[in-house]
Amino acid sequence: MKLTAEEKGLLDSVEKDEWKRIPDFPREAARYREAARATLRKDKRVNIRMAERDLVRFQKTAAREGLPYQTLLSSVLHKFINGRLIEKAG
Repeated sequence: MKLTAEEKGLLDSVEKDEWKRIPDFPREAARYREAARATLRKDKRVNIRMAERDLVRFQKTAAREGLPYQTLLSSVLHKFINGRLIEKAG
């Protein structure tokens, strides 16, 4: 398996036993696990109005990707509010 320089550095560090378990690991692991669950939880329903042509494009794109169009919409909105969706120049 080919590793990047960063991955190689991490592997070397682990093999040199430079990593130590954090204090109270079970509690910290549970805290991070719950944070991940909360991030992925979809517990609110939202209704929006949009142009039919935009909805059709979302549905076609989602079909090509093999996922429900609501999941695609949710993903696009999530990326936008987290600054990971950038406008394409053009």
